[in-house]
Amino acid sequence: MSPKFCKFVMKTFGWTCIGQMAPVKNCVILEAPHTSIWDFVVGYFYYGTMGGRLRVMIKKEAFVFPFGPLIRAMGGFPIDRSNPNSTVLGIIHEMERSGDKPFHLVICPEGTRKAVHRWKAGYHAIATAANIPVYLSCVDWGHKQAGIFAEYTLKGTAREDTDAIQKIYEEKGFVGKHPEGYATH
Repeated sequence: MSPKFCKFVMKTFGWTCIGQMAPVKNCVILEAPHTSIWDFVVGYFYYGTMGGRLRVMIKKEAFVFPFGPLIRAMGGFPIDRSNPNSTVLGIIHEMERSGDKPFHLVICPEGTRKAVHRWKAGYHAIATAANIPVYLSCVDWGHKQAGIFAEYTLKGTAREDTDAIQKIYEEKGFVGKHPEGYATH
């Protein structure tokens, strides 16, 4: 979709875009809070306002007709969640297949749309294995703003970095579409 159309959609529904598209070819973009499938839609249009295309892992079971082609067109690619080790290799393979095109992978570290107190750290293995940076983004329904607000440099173990990132999000005070689905530590 054209950036003009995406800007029109965001403005029509009262959303403000914050930050810019990630300035690197390949990266992981963490998005929270994640309490609704609508977070993906808002994020999709946000990135589209800048002419970008987000990539997102979706369980392979979702790729049935008629949804499969639509999901692929919106940047989704299937992941077999039964083998976490193959997930990282599958993502690196998708990144290599993208060739010269940017591969900006969005991951919701909560891992579900339900409230969780301890975020998942799979993004850390992906970013480390692919040697790519991590950016932090939000879909904040309380202020109707979406976008990338910071780059995060991995400093420690997966758990240490994830706990530090979760604290950053908590301090920002973002609100999910369904606030009861967004928990703090």
